[in-house]
Amino acid sequence: MKLSAILVEDEEKSREILRNYLTKYCPNISIVGEAANVDEALILIRNNDLDVVFLDVEMPYGNAFDLLDKVGNIDFETIFVTAYNHYAIEALNAHASYYLMKPISIDELIKAVDYVTEIRTKEDALQDQVLVPKTNSVNGKITIPQQNGFEILETDNIMYCKADDNYTEIYLNNNKKKLVSKTLKYIEESLKDANFARVHKSYLVNVNEIVKYVKGKGGSVVLSNGKEIMVSASKKSDLLSYFK
Repeated sequence: MKLSAILVEDEEKSREILRNYLTKYCPNISIVGEAANVDEALILIRNNDLDVVFLDVEMPYGNAFDLLDKVGNIDFETIFVTAYNHYAIEALNAHASYYLMKPISIDELIKAVDYVTEIRTKEDALQDQVLVPKTNSVNGKITIPQQNGFEILETDNIMYCKADDNYTEIYLNNNKKKLVSKTLKYIEESLKDANFARVHKSYLVNVNEIVKYVKGKGGSVVLSNGKEIMVSASKKSDLLSYFK
């Protein structure tokens, strides 16, 4: 798992040592920026999606705890790197993930990175669970993943879904469209307990929105918004089973 990180350290030599150690011994760490003080660090934190911050305690014009107070809602892991052990309790109270003493032990650095990697991996796994779409067994709703979380849709408001490679376009009855980073097969499985029929390899339709069926080898369906969608011959019997 690749982790994006910044180094916050006022001493250039110390930053260089930490940078070199991380580059050589912790290849899953991607350093996206470095800061020498609280203000520089705050800018980096606000402008980057970070997994971990390597943070010295004592800096000019404020310390590590001042920085964390200014950040407020902390959504990254913090590895303190300091020459002073008397900050350990305060770091623990600030939810530090690891506390490294200078001079940095390579073994301890690797352990710290491995620990943070494990934390972020578990968080990602949990988020993936949260983002699994729920069917109408949960009050007729489905959740669709977004970059910063997920959106909840009423299944009754979905007209049809269209495959777009590894994405799915979800068309709603208010003429809006949602692009979801899930395959149509995945969405179909999520909606298996709702009235949705796979009428074509590229289309999944809300059966309740069908107002007309046009005969043919496979035929086609017309939805309440006037959209006509072809039905593949192999899917015809499955579709018509809803209307027997």
